[in-house]
Parts: sequence; structure tokens; C-alpha cells
Amino acid sequence: MQSTSITNPKSIFHYLKMIRVMNLSMVALTQYLTAIFLIGISNNWLSVLTDKGFFLLVLSTVLIASAGYIINDYYDVKIDFVNKPDRVVVGKNLSRRWVLAGHTFLNLSGIGIGFYLSPIIGIINFFAAFSLWLYSNELKRRPFIGNLMIAILTGLTVMVVGQYFSERAYLILCYAVFAGFITLVREIIKDMEDLKGDERFGCKTLPIIWGIQRTKKVIYLILLVFVVVVFIMMWNLNQLLPFLLLGTLIFLIFAIQRADTIKAYNRLSSLCKIIMLLGVISMIFV
Repeated sequence: MQSTSITNPKSIFHYLKMIRVMNLSMVALTQYLTAIFLIGISNNWLSVLTDKGFFLLVLSTVLIASAGYIINDYYDVKIDFVNKPDRVVVGKNLSRRWVLAGHTFLNLSGIGIGFYLSPIIGIINFFAAFSLWLYSNELKRRPFIGNLMIAILTGLTVMVVGQYFSERAYLILCYAVFAGFITLVREIIKDMEDLKGDERFGCKTLPIIWGIQRTKKVIYLILLVFVVVVFIMMWNLNQLLPFLLLGTLIFLIFAIQRADTIKAYNRLSSLCKIIMLLGVISMIFV
């Protein structure tokens, strides 16, 4: 199996393949829309776009998320050869040494930028970087706790915007909860999609220990709690999100009921991304 070093021009492409550029774009978009529409400065949105400090905050978040994707691929290389052989980069297109070097550089850069902005943001970034390593190394092979960790970190990407602007806006919390819940559902669906490879290498995810049907029931319960919590939090705010959420989640539930193949689970994962995008876009109408 051939691998290239960082000196090969194709190496940049392989790094970009690992870090999921579209997902990172969603993270950056979410943070900018949170600043513009939820912080309450939409009437001066140009100040957000030209805020160098906030740009650095978004950059640090993206760097740490990139490092998380890289280390996840590093630890999952054997599983990915079973589940997603076309996506494997580690040891195939990039040597393991350069993969780890990229992970370390991105993490240190993200944490360093965080401490440059403020000690609290630095600590948050360090927590996120360590949690993503722990998830990839250990937690993702355990039932539910790894899914929950990723959900919490996703919500944290919204909350850290409020920390930067010294705002504790209630709407920020609402959208952080929304992002966390839909990410939790998507992570469990991804475990259903990856069941074959995970089972072969000794993982103990929910679909492996409980089976697909019982795992679907867990998702239904999470979605029920999801809807109730978001409705309660946002009812008095007269916002669009609860009603948008209800319709899309009803559609998601029916899709989960029918899904029974890897392709179907992959479509469900994509549907969760669309629901997340709709939630982010709804910030514009707040």
C-alpha cells in the first residue's frame, strides 16, 4: 500500500478529503449567522464580517474540527476499509506520520488562537480538542457516550460565539440545544450505517449491542424529547424554528421506519444535515 509525504502536491487534496470541507463550511456559517442574527447585531452585520477577532474564533473552531476529522480517520482506518474503502486516506495516500503531524499542527494552532483571544476560549478549545481525540481513540466504540460527546461539542460551537461577544442570549442556547439534538440523532444513524465494520473490529455501539430495531426506538425517543424541549424553550419567543422542526422531524421519523439498507441510512444522515442547515437558515428570520 503506497503512501505519499507532505511534499507531494496531491497531499493537500488528501488532507482536504479527510477534513470534510463541506461540514467545516457549515460550522463557519453557523457561527457567523449566530453572531449576526442571534447576538442582536444584525443591523450592523458588516462589523461582524470585518471583526478580525471573531474571524480568528471561527478559524480556531474550524482548525480543531479539522483535527478531529483527521484523528478519527487515523484510528478508524481498518473500520473504514470495510465501511467506506473509497474514503480511506491514512496509510494509503498519506503516511500515518504525516496524518498525525497534521492533526497536531491543527490542534495546537486552534488552541493557541483560542488563548490569544481569551483564556476562557482557549480552555474551551483545549476541551474540544481533547474530547475529539478521546472520542476517536475510545468513546466512539462505546454505546451512546461517544454520540453524546459529539452532540455536546456541536452545541458548544454555537455557545462559544456568545462567549466571544460576552452575550448570554437565550436564543443562542435554544439553537445550541437544537444543534446538539440533531447531531445526536445523526451520530446514532451513522452507527447504524457503519454497523458491519464496527462489529468486525469489536465496537460496542447501540446498533451492535441492541440491534437496529431497538436502536430506532431510541432515536424515536430522542426525537420526542427533542421536539418537546425545543418547543418549550422557544414557544414564548414566537419563533419559526419549532414549527419548521416539527414538520421535518415527522418526515425523518417516517424515513427511519422505512430504512433498512446502508444506502438508506446514508440518506438519513444526509437528511439530518439538511435539517441542521434549515435550522441554521432559520436564524435569519429570528
